[in-house]
Amino acid sequence: MSSEKPCRACMDFRTWAKRQKEVYDSEKGAQKKQDQTPNARNGGTRDDCPLDKDELGSKTWGFLHTMAAYYPDQPNERQKSDMNSFFHTFSKFYPCNVCAEDLQEQLKHSPPETGSQEKLSQWLCRIHNEVNKKLGKPEFDCKLVNQRWRDGWLDGSCD
Repeated sequence: MSSEKPCRACMDFRTWAKRQKEVYDSEKGAQKKQDQTPNARNGGTRDDCPLDKDELGSKTWGFLHTMAAYYPDQPNERQKSDMNSFFHTFSKFYPCNVCAEDLQEQLKHSPPETGSQEKLSQWLCRIHNEVNKKLGKPEFDCKLVNQRWRDGWLDGSCD
């Protein structure tokens, strides 16, 4: 096992927690750590902990889809260039290395479509669905992106 500290942003919580325990047990001779936080003592989890891979992914997708939902309908050349650069730069600094490398590969085969809000939102939805497929998750109906990320559901449940 590597002595490198596990990366919480690179794995789901259970895997991270297991790795943390393995590292701790190996370093401290299987002593149990007593966490002094009130929530942990009462059997609960804190809500101000670092994000694990799943939380980071979910919140990141929410941010990216919302950003695309508010992208201009008729962006100027600078906006198009900036958005393209954003995705390429973002893919280099995303904290989960496996996810970052996957996005970099996706960008090579399917560069951001920055011609309009609709094009960018649809492109991002397709990229997200590719990730969902790899993870065995259901695909999202891309016809619904603006309801989901900008306007709210037609049934008024977001009002």
